[in-house]
Amino acid sequence: MELNQNNGGQESVAEFAERLGFHFSDRLLLSRALTHRSYINEHPEAVEDNERLEFLGDAVLDFITGAWLYNRYPDMMEGDLTRMRSALVHTEQLADFGREIGLGRALRMGRGELQGGGRDRSALICDGFEALIGAIYLNGGIDAAREFMEPFLLGVADEILINRRNEDPKSKLQEWAQGEGMGSPRYETASAVGPDHLKKFEIIVIIGGQVYGKGTGLNKQTAEKAAARAALERLGLLV
Repeated sequence: MELNQNNGGQESVAEFAERLGFHFSDRLLLSRALTHRSYINEHPEAVEDNERLEFLGDAVLDFITGAWLYNRYPDMMEGDLTRMRSALVHTEQLADFGREIGLGRALRMGRGELQGGGRDRSALICDGFEALIGAIYLNGGIDAAREFMEPFLLGVADEILINRRNEDPKSKLQEWAQGEGMGSPRYETASAVGPDHLKKFEIIVIIGGQVYGKGTGLNKQTAEKAAARAALERLGLLV
C-alpha cells in the first residue's frame, strides 16, 4: 500500500481500517484510538486523544486474555494463569501485536514524537493497540474484541510456555540468590541517556558485591528485567 509521504509515511484512518478488515460504524472512534496526545497539542481541531480508550482497552484485554487462558489451559493453576496473562499483555508483547498489523504507521502523533522514532516505540504502539481494542469493544462489543484478539493469543501462547517467557526473571534470580545464601539482588542505574520522551536506561544487577548482568530499556522496569535475564543466562538458568 502506498502511504502519504507528505506526512512522514502517515497512513490515513480509512486506509488503516480497510487494511485491518474491521468495519467501524463510527470512524471517529477509530480516529481517536489512533491519536496520541502529542498530536492534539499541535492540531487544535483534533478533539480527543486515545488515553481514555487505552484505559478501557487495557481492562478489556485483561478480561479477554484471562477468559481465553482459563478455557485454553484447563489444568493450569491460578498462579501460572496470572503469569501467562501478564506475559501476553506485557508492553513488549502488545507492541509486537501492534507491529503485526502495522499500527505504528497509522498512529497520529506530533512532530517531536515522530522525530524521536515514535512510530516504532514499543510504549506508544502498546498504548495504541490497547486503545484500538477499546474502540473495537465500543464498536462491536466483547465478542468482536475477542474475535479480533484470539488469533494473536493463539500465535504466541505456546511459544511463551515453551520458552518460559511467562516466568518473571527478577523473581527467579532472587530465588536463586537467596537459595545460595547471597541475599537479594540489587539493581543500580549505570546510565540514563537521551531526551525525556526517549530516555534509555542501562541497569546492572549486583549479587554479593559482583555484577552478574546488565540490561537496557526505555524504562527502569524493563531494563531491570533485561539485566535479571542476562544474569540468569550467565548462570545457565535460562535457555
